[in-house]
Amino acid sequence: MDKVIKALEKNGFKASIFKNAQDAKEKLLSEISTDESVGIGGSMTILDMGVYEDLVERGNATYWHWKAEDKKAALENATTTDIYLTSSNAVTEDGKLVNKDGTGNRVASMIFGHKKVFVVVGRNKICKDVDGAFERIETIAAPLNAKRLNLTTPCVYTGVCSDCDSKDRICKAETILSKNPNGTSIHVYIIDEDMGY
Repeated sequence: MDKVIKALEKNGFKASIFKNAQDAKEKLLSEISTDESVGIGGSMTILDMGVYEDLVERGNATYWHWKAEDKKAALENATTTDIYLTSSNAVTEDGKLVNKDGTGNRVASMIFGHKKVFVVVGRNKICKDVDGAFERIETIAAPLNAKRLNLTTPCVYTGVCSDCDSKDRICKAETILSKNPNGTSIHVYIIDEDMGY
């Protein structure tokens, strides 16, 4: 993981290692002031950490479509917040963030529009290279997410991406962040635990 941290920093990202999710959450909350608005992208890692509840309880204006009655409004509000929280489908050993997204809200907000972006990933998402990252997405992340969402994509049944044309397809936008984008400050938190898909 030290090698990955150094590679991320070389690529302009801020990067830290945490021994567990609780330590990462405490640091994350300390980095966000109570007067800053927070948007959250779809992430089992963020869900399992319980960060949303802590932010709401202490008074941060927080927008997450997973927790909102009006999902469309939450998605729109999350695009203009001070802070954005999410995870990444994969992080490569040479410091790239690799993702596939269905709606595009998550990957768009990782790239542009926020003062700070925090990308929280478990050690299970570290891959050797971009090819390994896409293999991970197509055999682990996408099938498990499609199953969680009760979709009828082929990968739900086969466990492997078939580049389908299903109406339920969740892999529609691919991004590789090779370097930290101009005007965005991305902080990558790597947790020494398996987290999310």
